[in-house]
Order: sequence, then structure tokens, then C-alpha cells
Amino acid sequence: MAVSTKKVSWYKKYASYKYYIPLANAIVPYCFWSSLIIAIVGIALGLGFAPADYQQGNSFRIIYIHVPAAMLSTSLYMAMAITSLCFLVWKVKLLPLVARSMATIGAVLTLISLVTGAVWGAPTWGTWWVWDIRLTSQLLLLFFYIGYIAFDHAIEDRQTADIFTSILAVIGIAIALLVKLSVYFFNSLHQKSTLFASGGPKIPMDMLLPLILMIVAYSLFTTGYILKKSVNLINRDRVMKHYLNQ
Repeated sequence: MAVSTKKVSWYKKYASYKYYIPLANAIVPYCFWSSLIIAIVGIALGLGFAPADYQQGNSFRIIYIHVPAAMLSTSLYMAMAITSLCFLVWKVKLLPLVARSMATIGAVLTLISLVTGAVWGAPTWGTWWVWDIRLTSQLLLLFFYIGYIAFDHAIEDRQTADIFTSILAVIGIAIALLVKLSVYFFNSLHQKSTLFASGGPKIPMDMLLPLILMIVAYSLFTTGYILKKSVNLINRDRVMKHYLNQ
């Protein structure tokens, strides 16, 4: 019982603005600078040292932009949905601010994955777009991100907006799961996971290392953005409340 109480106290501590803001502000610079350094190394290795693919030639190099964006687009939505569900259950006021921060960067990453996927698909499949289950579900995921952001801006009352956007986020987790699982349960032009294939990654190490570095760089930048954005939202809400109370 003592251990359980300690965990609850730790959670409540860092879910409060008093502790969250200085912690986030301390972490953000490390996230941004390390993501920049790792991205430079990853891009240099991917463009300058990784060999051309035996089938796709140099067009495969868009993998270093496309794959990290695609991976994070679905992972972020699921994290946003879980964060929203926790808010609906426990009413922690920090959680919808974090979810709103995830929605912005998540929508951008989803758009990047769709655009780079189309650019990659043109020479590989012979077309920019097909109504494939993977591509279609990824497009639907973008619409859910946009819908979340639209609801957030359309509803003036903050408490009402947090509830409706949280419900929408939880509903949309089905689309995020469909994106992840579509290539395994449906006939799809899109290839299955290269990194998480059974028996290990199906890609040579000189191609794999830059990809891993780019995934890490994307993840660090995204983490830094979410922390910075959520702190900005907290400060904006404080200013608004102060202004309205005058």
C-alpha cells in the first residue's frame, strides 16, 4: 500500500503546473539540440553513405523522411487518445493541454507521411495515389487530427471543448489501429514493417542506421515540441483568466 501511495503522489506532483512547467522548460533545449545533431548525422549517412537500393535506386532515400513521420503519426494519435481517456476519467487539467499539443505536431507529421508517400509511390508503384487501405486509413487519420483541432478552436467554453475533443480522440483510436494493422489483415500495396519484421529488420545495416537515427531525431523534436507547446498553452490560459478576472 505504501508503494501505491508514493506512485500516486509522484503522479500528482508532476501533473501540477508548478512542477510540470520548470521540468518541461529544462528538457526542451536538450530535445531540440540533440534532435538537430542526430538529424544532421542521419541525413548525412542516409544521403551520402547508404548505398542505392537494388530495385528502387536512389528514390528509396525518401524513407528517411517518410518512415519516421508515418510511425510517429499513428503513435502520437494513440498517445493523444490515451491522454484524452485519462482526462475523461481523472479530470487532470494538464492532460488536455498535452493532447492539444500532440494534435498539432501529429497532423503535420501525418501530412508529411502522405506527401512523401505519394512522392515515393510515383516511381515505385507508377502512381501518386491509390485508394489502398493503408493510404486511405492514413488520410482518415489526418481528418481526425484536423477534426480535433477544429473542435478545439470552434468551442469557446474551455471545459466543454476539452470534453468533446477528448471523446473525438478516443473514438479515432480505431483509425490509428487500422493504419498500423492494415498491411497485415488486408491486401495492400504498401509493404509490411521493415523494422519490426519477424526475424529482425529486413534492411542492411548501412541503410538501417540512418533510419534509426532519423526516427530518434524525429522523436526528440516531437517531444520537445509537445513540452514547449503545452507550456505555452498553460501560460496563455493563465493570461486569459487574468484578463477575464480584471
